Amino acid sequence: MTAPRATERRHPDSTEIDELSVSGLVDLFCAADATVPAAVAAARTELIAAIEAVEAAFRAGGRLIYVGAGTSGRLGVLDASECPPTFGTDPAMVRGLIAGGPAALTSAVEGAEDDPAQGGADLLALVPTARDAVVGIAASGSTPYVAGALQAARRVGAATLLVTCATPPDAVAAGCDVVIQVDVGPELVTGSTRLKAGTATKLVLNMLTTGAMVRLGKTYGNLMVDLQARNAKLHERGERIVMSVLGVPREVARAAIDRAGGSVRTAIAMEFLGVDREAANTRLAAVDHRLRALLGPPPPVSPGE
Repeated sequence: MTAPRATERRHPDSTEIDELSVSGLVDLFCAADATVPAAVAAARTELIAAIEAVEAAFRAGGRLIYVGAGTSGRLGVLDASECPPTFGTDPAMVRGLIAGGPAALTSAVEGAEDDPAQGGADLLALVPTARDAVVGIAASGSTPYVAGALQAARRVGAATLLVTCATPPDAVAAGCDVVIQVDVGPELVTGSTRLKAGTATKLVLNMLTTGAMVRLGKTYGNLMVDLQARNAKLHERGERIVMSVLGVPREVARAAIDRAGGSVRTAIAMEFLGVDREAANTRLAAVDHRLRALLGPPPPVSPGE
């Protein structure tokens, strides 16, 4: 009997997986995982529409809200949590909801994904508006918790998007503005969507936030200029960025970042313009915070950089 969803079907190449050597396992996994990028690329049109929807939400002062269960929910929360240190965003700008609440991030909360009413209630607790973009993440395409959240989002006029690795039910798809369906096929361990489906989902979420943030001017070329230097690693990265852009020694870069309150973008503007923090931020605001408008093109990549 054929499984109803692609994510539940058996992979024909892994029926003897329990007989393989370690080297055989590695080869099998590598071969399977190598198919994922092409599957993601096949959803190019939908990815473009999704990034545009997320960018529009941000420009309207709205938020990106991820909703998922299990692995899908954890990936959404992960992506949301990485936006503030990477792009200097307010933590409220990208949010992640997971069925079962915070406890589900580290332990399975059985049955939580089966409650559509709870999905709707959890979303509504964030007081969504028509300015927001709500992205449901469901490898199977049919997770009730996610479907309930998307229905609630639709009712308030928010943009609704679905990231899935299977054909979603018509009722779910009909309520979404964009459906990103990445057909990765069956998993090597039947139904274990933390494998190829999880990898594909991570790639998609990377594109959604990074693409939208780049469009908002959160980078200067490919440099992470909106990072906030709040720990040693990020401070060192920020110093290297300032050094690369302005051609100054490390001690000058470090001092500039300190005077800028940890903002790499502001530090670069201060040093380039020869002004204080307040004046630099005023100049940046006048050009939509885009360093390219003040400095011109970013410097070329130097050997070893």
